[in-house]
Amino acid sequence: MSFKDHFSGHAALYREARPTYPPALFAWLARQAPATRLAWDVGCGSGQAALALAGHFSRVVASDPSAEQLAHAGQHPRVDYRVEAAEHGSLEDVSVDLVTVGQALHWFDHPAFFAEVDRVLNPDGILAIWCYADVHVTPEVDAHIEHLYRDITDPYWAPERDLVDNGYADITMPFAALDPPHFDMEMSWTAPQLLDYLRSWSASQRYRRDQGHDPVTLIEQGLLESWGAPDQVYPVRWAFHLHVRRKSS
Repeated sequence: MSFKDHFSGHAALYREARPTYPPALFAWLARQAPATRLAWDVGCGSGQAALALAGHFSRVVASDPSAEQLAHAGQHPRVDYRVEAAEHGSLEDVSVDLVTVGQALHWFDHPAFFAEVDRVLNPDGILAIWCYADVHVTPEVDAHIEHLYRDITDPYWAPERDLVDNGYADITMPFAALDPPHFDMEMSWTAPQLLDYLRSWSASQRYRRDQGHDPVTLIEQGLLESWGAPDQVYPVRWAFHLHVRRKSS
């Protein structure tokens, strides 16, 4: 089955423009896992989560079907990158302590992927899945982001985006649910950094290919006026949705 490739064409921008995840998330997940020998980061993209996991696990396998994405991934001696589909990996049965999926589950064949997780996960092993949406800065800046999202790029979002906007609440997940603490997802960014993030949206890239121009330019001037000095740093926040499950022993 071919995968839905929405990011290989702008893998370098994706790596540079995407936010990182809260470090406390990975420390907490390591404490929940039955051991810290092996973590599998699925749909790893350019390795944001994989590199963070390497600080807590002896070994991390990070897989993605996009060779171009992996070519731009950050390197670490404990991270083994593999060009593989989420639903058909190369890990051994009952070998993994933690499986993570960051901002990627909506692209997977869910029954097939969850069967693969059940195959590789150790007893008492942890499955952690998260996504983020609804970026916020200030009410004035947010109005321009909303205009880009709802009015300009809306026809260019894949249908799977609805799953992200709903925090994956509509996806039935296996195993017993844990109640994780709240984690804040926040970056300190300048206006150019935020604009690069908006350009990294799959819908922005699809719009650009179809229309022949960058949709972010349509809101850029107004956003900059609302921001103030372009090098002014503001907290940029996302709604962060985390689902954690434990496989029975």
